Amino acid sequence: MRLGKQAGFTLIELLVALVILGLLVGLVGPQFFGKVDSSKVKTSQIQVSMLKVALQTYRLDMGGYPDALVRLQRRPSDANAYWSGPYIDGEVPFDPWGHQYQYQIEPTTDLGFFLYSYGADGVSGGEGLNADIGYLPQQESMRPQENLQ
Repeated sequence: MRLGKQAGFTLIELLVALVILGLLVGLVGPQFFGKVDSSKVKTSQIQVSMLKVALQTYRLDMGGYPDALVRLQRRPSDANAYWSGPYIDGEVPFDPWGHQYQYQIEPTTDLGFFLYSYGADGVSGGEGLNADIGYLPQQESMRPQENLQ
């Protein structure tokens, strides 16, 4: 019997390859996950804009804003003949972090309502990814917050 030389990788070669892969993941990973977070902020801004249009369309048809966002999708029992919804497809969306959008009617503002997400942390206030997004009660000009960083 003749023993031949076996082909393969040595333990050192495998360790060097793993170290290189670890370095690449360490450099690229945080940048990738940062993009995921900023895309959630952008998604929330887009959803707030979509809901704003739906609320304004509802107001044009019904003469006022609904008492709850769910009224954009389901006909209220007291709806008049002018209700031509549903004003959104499917159910009212949650924000990208799984929280309900905050909505309240406020006739004294330019838009007539507040509509916003609490951001990544799910509580009022914050900065960066945790900042509130949308048409907020504390804003003087009713423009969506732009929190992309």
